[in-house]
Amino acid sequence: MKLKPFAFAVLGLMLGAARAEGLSPAEQKIVAEVKAHSAQGLQLLERSVNINSGTMNHDGVRAVGRLFDEQFLSLGFKTRWSSMPATMQRAGHLIATREGKQGKRLLLIGHLDTVFEKDSQVQLWQRNGDRVRGQGVNDMKGGDVIIIEALRALHRVGALDNTNITVVFSGDEENAGEPIEVSRADMVNAAKHSDIALAFEGTVRNKDGKDTGTIGRRASSSWQLKVSGKQGHSSGIFTEGAGYGAIYETARILDAFRQQLREPDLTYSPGLIVGGTDASTNALGTTGQAAGKDNVISRTATVEGDLRYLSYEQRDRVHAKMKSIASQNLPGTSASITFHDAYPPMSPTDGNLAVLKVYSQASKDAGLGEIPALPPGQRGAGDVQFVAPLLDSLDGLGAVGNGAHSPDEDLEIASIERATIRTAIMLYRLTR
Repeated sequence: MKLKPFAFAVLGLMLGAARAEGLSPAEQKIVAEVKAHSAQGLQLLERSVNINSGTMNHDGVRAVGRLFDEQFLSLGFKTRWSSMPATMQRAGHLIATREGKQGKRLLLIGHLDTVFEKDSQVQLWQRNGDRVRGQGVNDMKGGDVIIIEALRALHRVGALDNTNITVVFSGDEENAGEPIEVSRADMVNAAKHSDIALAFEGTVRNKDGKDTGTIGRRASSSWQLKVSGKQGHSSGIFTEGAGYGAIYETARILDAFRQQLREPDLTYSPGLIVGGTDASTNALGTTGQAAGKDNVISRTATVEGDLRYLSYEQRDRVHAKMKSIASQNLPGTSASITFHDAYPPMSPTDGNLAVLKVYSQASKDAGLGEIPALPPGQRGAGDVQFVAPLLDSLDGLGAVGNGAHSPDEDLEIASIERATIRTAIMLYRLTR
């Protein structure tokens, strides 16, 4: 994606801010508001974490949506709940908007759901000194609260007037509803009417311990390898008439992947494999069953795998290599491989880097340090990727924590205030 015309204006704004000495009087008031109400933000986070909102707990997702809906209404936003078709089995999304003509049109992205379903034994809210553990505390209710508290600080000093801001909190980020064209339609439509997208998944620290910003994220996709062989007595394996069997051919293909596909920002992982005289996987590729005997040459094998890449050019190149490898069959075997794209790549672009520079300058001016770019290969998939092809985007603006998606998921409490200050200043500058 080329640098968009408005990205040059963003760069100009960044350079202008760089010439300024610290924060303007208005920005100092914004920072003071953030600090004065940090405790309120933490209380809001606690309330949200104490509501289980696993993706499939639709009532819980809607309950968190109602909690945040109240906050947006108090800040002068119009809100609505976007329900999904019943067949998709997803709760829906919260959308909040302010319409104005001042500055850049911004899209702010968060999500209401977590990976912890209703029957999860992981504790809800548990504070331990300067850290807190809980379901989704870092991924990403902390990021949601940062959005709200940054907007609240701007509202208190009258800086939201005449701004154009759309907030989309999806209800199924952890397990996006199918078809994607439906479940992400609201977000994509908002992106088409925005200039910049900002997403608030957790902040990642680099090897030097610095908070970073995310200008690129790898795509998430899957592949299925199906292999066939000639069933027969095992005493004949490797002969011209019997061939090598499906399992040996599968092993050859996977080992060739391991040796021949390696390149930066690319991963390809076989996650499930079944083989024998009979073998199959379910429609989701998450379970399998197989039958066979040690004295019978395997007739069939199936592998379900994951593929992550940073650009469509990289995807197409790797797909071609994988197909070529799968076609070079051992005697008596055949194989085919198919691919399914899920999350598109967020390729690093000059426009994304320009937005990061605005964020970094806001951080520096507030005395919170420079924000470098995180190497794109270090992040998984996220909602911002559905809109990144349409507009300049930045992710990783949320809280700092550890153990996301695990029973040990936690959050550094002080990181909420830091990220809120950075965000509030950046939003102020982008919307002047």
